[in-house]
Amino acid sequence: MEWIVRVNTKTGKILKEKASQEEMRWGGRLLISKFLLREVPPTCDPLGRYNKLIVAPGLLGGSSVTTTGKFSVGGKSPLTRGVKESDVGGEAGRKIAALGIKALVLEELPDAPTTTVLKVALDRIELIEMPELKGRLVSETIRILRERFDKQAGIVCIGPAGEMKMGGSGVAVSGPQDIQVRYAARGGLGAVMGSKGVKAIVVDDTGAPPKPAFDEALLREAGKALVQGIMADPKTENRHKYGTPAVLTLCNEIGILPTRNFSAGQFEKAGEICGDKVAEMIAERGGEGRSGTPCVRGCVISCSNVFSDAAGKKIVASIQYENIALLGSNCGIGNLDDIAELDDLCNQVGVDAIETGAAIGVAMEAGVIAFGDAEGAKDLVRQIGRGTWLGRILGNGVVVTGKVLGVRRVPAIKGQAIAAYDPRALKGNGVTYVTSPMGADHTAGNALETAKTVNPLGIENQVEVSRKLQIRAAILDTMGLCLFTRPPFTKNPDLFLPLLKGRYGWDLAYADVQKMGLDVLETEREFNRRSGAGEEFNDMPEFMREEPLPPMNSVYDVPMEEMQRIWEVKIPENVF
Repeated sequence: MEWIVRVNTKTGKILKEKASQEEMRWGGRLLISKFLLREVPPTCDPLGRYNKLIVAPGLLGGSSVTTTGKFSVGGKSPLTRGVKESDVGGEAGRKIAALGIKALVLEELPDAPTTTVLKVALDRIELIEMPELKGRLVSETIRILRERFDKQAGIVCIGPAGEMKMGGSGVAVSGPQDIQVRYAARGGLGAVMGSKGVKAIVVDDTGAPPKPAFDEALLREAGKALVQGIMADPKTENRHKYGTPAVLTLCNEIGILPTRNFSAGQFEKAGEICGDKVAEMIAERGGEGRSGTPCVRGCVISCSNVFSDAAGKKIVASIQYENIALLGSNCGIGNLDDIAELDDLCNQVGVDAIETGAAIGVAMEAGVIAFGDAEGAKDLVRQIGRGTWLGRILGNGVVVTGKVLGVRRVPAIKGQAIAAYDPRALKGNGVTYVTSPMGADHTAGNALETAKTVNPLGIENQVEVSRKLQIRAAILDTMGLCLFTRPPFTKNPDLFLPLLKGRYGWDLAYADVQKMGLDVLETEREFNRRSGAGEEFNDMPEFMREEPLPPMNSVYDVPMEEMQRIWEVKIPENVF
């Protein structure tokens, strides 16, 4: 039996409903899309009473299958004003699933500003007033919650930016031993949580009985096959050693690395901030630094890290490619220690490093500080946490920053900052940024993996590639699986079937699994169509269609008419 837990933040009433048979077929991103379309008025104020913040494990959440400790957070985005789902690691997802919770739904608004904690346990779910958490940084919030609640509880929280309802704010999740802070960062979901007056969710699964599988042996066998397939893939060892920063060198070589507010695609100091350098510095410094750490327990890929200073003391965990690119090269900053400190500051005040790095890049172009001014950039992030006027502008994202400062080169689509792959030289990502219901989010269908087989500078086949990648991402986000688990499914897409049969007893064909991905996209698109966030009104930024990107000197020239054809493209029988 699984439950939908609804929390009315106005009255404090908590309702626990048994999930229907239809809802049992939903998980993660699919569940969020269905709940939003069913229950949230598409034109509502994202920070108003009718929006909802939804927390949902994937269909395989709570199982022994690798990476399925990840879970999804979603709602109507304050940035895109459409549907938003962001998946995240950490400890809370597995515990939510262990308690038999299909979804946590925060509804309504409190009558007056409040700072509450939602405590979720086997015997009791309650909202607790904790005014002492008001304005606290993320690490301070976690420390105080640890002192009051179970030391092993999973913690989901926001920083001061979320409390101030800034559009660039995210939702933080504690990792094992609180060494890492993971983020459901994109789309402003921290502001949605802040609007509900909820500072944190504490999940205590003490006493929860083991979650039974329909066929434990079959699930275990399928999980083992998945692990074997992941470990046999050559990219796994590379990801384990270098993490996501491993792609920085490639991105620089093909000219898609955001540099000085997306004015160039190559950075002269790329060699000083690449994956090799990250791993080298971690190994040389020792101490608390680590490469190859997992973001959820039981992950065999372990692509995260702990980046330490010269004395071996942790600066941030984890430092990822996107953070390095947007806070580093995009701001003209080529020192990893500075980038790591900026990354940690974003984590502490509770903002998306992608959105914030893009906003700082725009502020640099406007002359607020100079490109390369690392100390100035750190001050700007601190101002976000303090809520100064300039901090509030930056904290509300790159579009607001560009408007206020009068900058034309604003790298955003659907109101959300473009991720760290310039679409002028990776046009498949441009198609994803424009057509995905998620907006400019690389995790919705990243074409970097196809750059060697499809000319990244050409128009041909980009729509087909993006369509396939978007369906694939939607499937994995619904299952609660990491995107890096895709290699075994590419070789054997039927591997989904014993996983789902072992977990639920469902007799499915692969075509049924693919329909889940299509259902996600169709449901999200319908919500966006009704909300006014459809792709036909959100083209590539004009400067990217007109300004050639050095060194490839390419512009984004995929016509909107061609991109809109994506929903008419014949879908392959297997998108993996």
